[in-house]
Amino acid sequence: MAIVSRKPRNASLRFQQFIKYEDLTKKDPEKSLLAPLPKTGGRNAYGRITSRHKGGGAKKLYRIIDFQRKHKNVPGVVRAIEYDPNRNLPIALVYYSNGAKAYMLKPENIKVGDAVMSSEKAEAKVGNCLPMRSIPVGFFIHNVEMYPGKGGKIARSAGCSVQLVAKEDDKAILKMPSGELRYMGLDNWATIGVLSNADYRNMVLGKAGRTRHLGIRPTVRGMAMNPVDHPHGGGEGRSKSGSHPTTPWGKSCKGARTRTRKSALIIKRRK
Repeated sequence: MAIVSRKPRNASLRFQQFIKYEDLTKKDPEKSLLAPLPKTGGRNAYGRITSRHKGGGAKKLYRIIDFQRKHKNVPGVVRAIEYDPNRNLPIALVYYSNGAKAYMLKPENIKVGDAVMSSEKAEAKVGNCLPMRSIPVGFFIHNVEMYPGKGGKIARSAGCSVQLVAKEDDKAILKMPSGELRYMGLDNWATIGVLSNADYRNMVLGKAGRTRHLGIRPTVRGMAMNPVDHPHGGGEGRSKSGSHPTTPWGKSCKGARTRTRKSALIIKRRK
């Protein structure tokens, strides 16, 4: 995978960059692993906006990813690497020896024909899923469970990984992508390896239309609003009335901590 710049044949192509997926092997998704993906526009069941700047976007079907790696002790083989419009990294289609098929997130250096397995006794190699009790200290992992059996929740986007720093009693110490150090149970499962497509964060979208295709609506500055809409709104010319930067709901934007209580699992908080 590499970042490709287009020839500036017109103004909209001048700054655009794209990810060139060189290792994709299958164009059409597995039909049995597709699900509809209705749009919410960022609104809840009452029609109220609970997540701003969402709406529109290209029509997509959801690819059902096996975050639990539920086919335990069953050998599997990677049969295809596919594009997933719902996430920023490719996915791998795995055929298991019991006849099951499943999608998993694609780590670096996984290719078609590689064997993968989810087992307590599996080898500690890229693509295999094990409980942290069985993973050697120092390894980089992804798709980490917060609670046993609930499926991976941490480190699931392009280029992400968590480092297993140490083990103490029945807890593992993990270094998160944010730099935070925290405890996690040794019975939680994780997949070994660093996720692919780390170049994604360096890509330049290049025009407003591409963010609209992704379902992202425009973000308006608070200073450009009226006083009824934002604490920064109103005033003659460019004025913010001398107040500290705040959200539309009056909460501080200057690095104020928002946690209501301290977590005993966090050893060192993120910067």
